[in-house]
Amino acid sequence: MEAKDWRQEQERLERVRNKLQARIDELEPEVAGLRDQATDIRKRFWEEVTINTSTDEDFEETFYTIKQQSAVLAERERGHKLLTQQWKSMNRLLPSPYFGRIDFQEDGLDLSEQIYIGVSSFVDEDGLSFLIYDWRTPIASLYYDYSPGPASYVTPAGRMEGTMELKRQFQIQNGQIRNMFDASETIGDELLQQVLGKGADSQMKSIVATIQKEQNAIIRNDKSRMLIVQGAAGSGKTSAALQRVAYLLYKHRQTIRADQIVLFSPNSMFTSYISTVLPELGEENMQQTTFQEYLDYWLGSSLRPEDPFDQIEYVLTAQGAPGYEARLQGIEYKASEAFLRALQNYGMWLGREGMRFNGIRFRDRDLITAERMRAEFYGYDRSLPLVNRVILLQEWLLNELASLERREREAPWVQEELNYLDTEQYAEVFGMLHKEKEVFDLAEHYAAVREKINNKRREDEGDFDFARREEDLLRRRIVKESFKPLRKSVKKFSFVDVKGIYGQLFEGGAAYREKTNGAVIPPLWPEICRQTQEALLRNELFHEDATPYLYVKELIEGVRTNTEIRYVFVDEGQDYSQFQYEYLKKLFPRARMTVLGDFGQAIFMQATSLAAADSPLVRLFGETETSLVCLVRSYRSTREIVEFTKSMLPGGEEIEPFERGGSKPLLTRLDGGEKRDAQILADIAALKAEGFDSIAVITKTAAESREAHESLRIQGGEALKLITKETLGFEKGVMVIPVYLAKGVEFDAVLVYDASPEAYGRDNERKLLYTACTRAMHRLHLYTTGDWSPFLEALPANLYEKSPY
Repeated sequence: MEAKDWRQEQERLERVRNKLQARIDELEPEVAGLRDQATDIRKRFWEEVTINTSTDEDFEETFYTIKQQSAVLAERERGHKLLTQQWKSMNRLLPSPYFGRIDFQEDGLDLSEQIYIGVSSFVDEDGLSFLIYDWRTPIASLYYDYSPGPASYVTPAGRMEGTMELKRQFQIQNGQIRNMFDASETIGDELLQQVLGKGADSQMKSIVATIQKEQNAIIRNDKSRMLIVQGAAGSGKTSAALQRVAYLLYKHRQTIRADQIVLFSPNSMFTSYISTVLPELGEENMQQTTFQEYLDYWLGSSLRPEDPFDQIEYVLTAQGAPGYEARLQGIEYKASEAFLRALQNYGMWLGREGMRFNGIRFRDRDLITAERMRAEFYGYDRSLPLVNRVILLQEWLLNELASLERREREAPWVQEELNYLDTEQYAEVFGMLHKEKEVFDLAEHYAAVREKINNKRREDEGDFDFARREEDLLRRRIVKESFKPLRKSVKKFSFVDVKGIYGQLFEGGAAYREKTNGAVIPPLWPEICRQTQEALLRNELFHEDATPYLYVKELIEGVRTNTEIRYVFVDEGQDYSQFQYEYLKKLFPRARMTVLGDFGQAIFMQATSLAAADSPLVRLFGETETSLVCLVRSYRSTREIVEFTKSMLPGGEEIEPFERGGSKPLLTRLDGGEKRDAQILADIAALKAEGFDSIAVITKTAAESREAHESLRIQGGEALKLITKETLGFEKGVMVIPVYLAKGVEFDAVLVYDASPEAYGRDNERKLLYTACTRAMHRLHLYTTGDWSPFLEALPANLYEKSPY
């Protein structure tokens, strides 16, 4: 880069920063002034309003005064919010206003335009000249999609064709240009090298300065109802998805709010890890949750659902236990499309027979029996859908309860309750009766006037019987309060025995086939049935049963839908079952879906293939509504680590490492656990001395994590933090963590605690080891006290180094 270019760019940068600072200084008093005005209006709100409801005119005037005052307050708060957003945006820009420049000459025009790109837009004083373009503007897509030469971008008015004459990238810190590159590629390797060479952080950062062409296609896809992203470990799937959220909020800012987008994360720690990306870009965070949190919410306290981490802990540690193989078959079958179709057929069978109800009992006696409900239910027109008949039954039950409630007022127990009422309850009723007496007397007065007019006087038989009315009112209140829980439970469909209805699916093979129109069953179905029913008796649900259970519940009670949500993002999408995807589609009927995952990291048994042509995800919305993007280049790890890890996977040769060099993975064999732990602590100290401050000791299971943490602590590893499924936040430091909780997160250095065949020997453990190793950015160490895992033994010896110990 010539010194002249460097000087010109620095001078322009200083001019832009001066304009930014001037605008910030100008906005600050306005922001503070509007905030003070809004605060003052809130404080004096009722002082400005005179409450008068004496007449209809006074009431109307009071209403419009309040409405006017509310409108003034809302306008001040809206203005304050907009100015505050501008002020914050400019403060974000000030240290590093932009990261890219393109010179573009549109076809048919004589001059090219210099376009500088940053995290948000900044316009000159004239209100027309863009000094900085937001990275989400249509023209900014040129920076990500093209190298110098013919280029085009899409606008609402159509496609704009032209020539990109220059593409320049900047690294700016505190107002100074530190690096500057003229790039012939999409995003030059020089800039990526520097960004990726940094240490891991406790929270994910924005990647807008280094978005690659294939990531940009994900971010700006605005047509597909289903966007599937199959990406290798470290390919930037999640980063691209978060920039996609920011893009959608920018492009559709008039119609979509952040709370209309929901992201399903793999765990709470990951939610914390990504929580700062959108605020860093000036956007509010979308809703974030886990699928397990959703299950827990809707199942309530009636059943205790197993979480996916307990399920995988069982799968990885219970080999050889009684019923283990049957449980594995059950997990696989209950996550399948075949089980989904079986439950749909089961719903049709329930329309003919087999519905189970909970009788309504009151004071140790049956008010309405289950048999009576069943007779009423199957007496309805059988052409009506199951849900409609359940709603008719609900209405019938509420009417029956109203009738029973009236009859119950004369029951002996009500008199007993009357005898124990306190004085406050009597006083309350007494006041109500006085009001009722006033109304009664007024009615009598008008009746008397009418009688005089018509000369039809009668004997006075309408005297207000105060004592009788008091007792009637008290009886009514006592019974109404006692029946209140019954009415509430009916409104919540508690009269439907969902647990019994789901449980009767597992009464044996012949019964199951009859109820599901001949569904095929796994070989160990009798044992699967026994395990499922025993769990239900304990009011527990296996994780694989939780979504099917809710599905059956909604076949009966109706589908819960959320039509407000417009976009659903699913991270680690390979770990969701077909059943769960069908459920999400029903839950959010108006939403477009983005699914991100890596089948190479499919460590749960209910895994769904993302990229296959026959993937059930493609069938979810249909081929014409579905787009598939495959990311094969891995950016997280050094070239040496990627070459090592991709060789573990069948088909891993498709993964391309980014050219960032480093040390080869180090394999260390030691004689005994104590020596291994001592060496791990020594290696941690050495890594920290190199400047790495995000280090993970990764184990296979949570049980092994607890053992390793305790063993290392005894040997002097006091600073190690144990990560469990209850850990809510992600922080820098040295931690011990099971591999399934480390998914989606990256560390400067990873130490695989036990890489023996006992830990990673079965074929379904290959992806666990791959997942653990791909968390490493700069250093990867593996340890064993015996033989090496067969997945390591099969690797070419030139891909790693062996420790001399």
